[in-house]
Amino acid sequence: MTRIAKLALADGTVFTGTAFGADGEVYGEVCFNTSMTGYQEILTDPSYCGQIVTMTYPLIGNYGINSEDAESRGIFLRGFIIRELSPVPSNFRSEQSLDDYLKQNNVIGLEGIDTRSLVRRIRVHGAMTGVLSTTDLDDASLIAKAQSSPELVGQDLVREVMPTDNAEWQEGLGPFARPSSLATPGADLNDDSRPHVVAIDYGMKLNIPRHLKEAGCKVTIVPGTSTAEEILALNPDGVFLSNGPGDPRPLDYAIKTIQDLLGQKPIFGICLGQQLLGLASGCEIFKLRFGHRGANQPVLNKATGRVEITTQNHGFAVTTENLPDNVEVTHINLNDQTVEGIRRTDVPAFGVQYHPEAAAGPHDSHYLFNQFFEMMCSPAST
Repeated sequence: MTRIAKLALADGTVFTGTAFGADGEVYGEVCFNTSMTGYQEILTDPSYCGQIVTMTYPLIGNYGINSEDAESRGIFLRGFIIRELSPVPSNFRSEQSLDDYLKQNNVIGLEGIDTRSLVRRIRVHGAMTGVLSTTDLDDASLIAKAQSSPELVGQDLVREVMPTDNAEWQEGLGPFARPSSLATPGADLNDDSRPHVVAIDYGMKLNIPRHLKEAGCKVTIVPGTSTAEEILALNPDGVFLSNGPGDPRPLDYAIKTIQDLLGQKPIFGICLGQQLLGLASGCEIFKLRFGHRGANQPVLNKATGRVEITTQNHGFAVTTENLPDNVEVTHINLNDQTVEGIRRTDVPAFGVQYHPEAAAGPHDSHYLFNQFFEMMCSPAST
């Protein structure tokens, strides 16, 4: 039996299509991702908390769902929009269909709309609040709900996705973990000799601790609300700042922790982690019109002149205006010239706005994990 679902945007636009996954009604910031594959990694990326994600690639679900490919303990996005759902997954690793996976996780899916039209509207007018519903199909009612629902800006979404307790990372790489093609500097070290990284989890993707371990590190994961005192009590050799959802500016607790850690331990941040490092260093943050979400963003490494093809998922960025004297821009997005990497010139700390662990084809950015390893082992950092 065909089920109807509707998406209403805050600007008054309504899209009508067919429901899959769960029934219900949700609101969130409507955004889009341009990746051709990796829909399960997108679904399980905690950075999408608070958002309704649209895929630009027209056919989704064709290789099914596999538990080994999940990037977190569940699905954190609020809704999933596609052009066409593949009814029969074909993959020897597939364990269930996308439809069943969304039902199991109580996530609403919408297919059959003109996703090109939706994405163009977001590109022109910016990401905006929307309501996705299978229960209320009245256009005027849905538009009113979309216009009255909270915006993503100003919300602390990290508390919805972070872990509650400390945990040592034990998982191995596994046969399908997409390990780095680069040499691992700590591969021959025993556990006691490996640099100890405390990873602050603001909504971390699981492939990040995998890569830290592969680089030769022992990894302890702590909640995003951890204080500097709690982190230093674990005697780390370095501190990692993870990705995570939403607006970094309300996260006063995280900013203070990073400020208290700067100069005490080497720091490496990814995505939200870079934004928080920037705020802790006196930088300013602004909201991008429609964000960077995809697997083909070109980024210039200013030190080497190389262009890295990167995977990204963020709606905020560090601005180049009023940069402190001790903050250097290291990487630039070649599509819109926004900041993709920063480093502190006075203490060992750096970050990138993209996901070097994602490796959606190229392995251009895996060197950053080795760079962090070498920073922790440098006499100047101890």
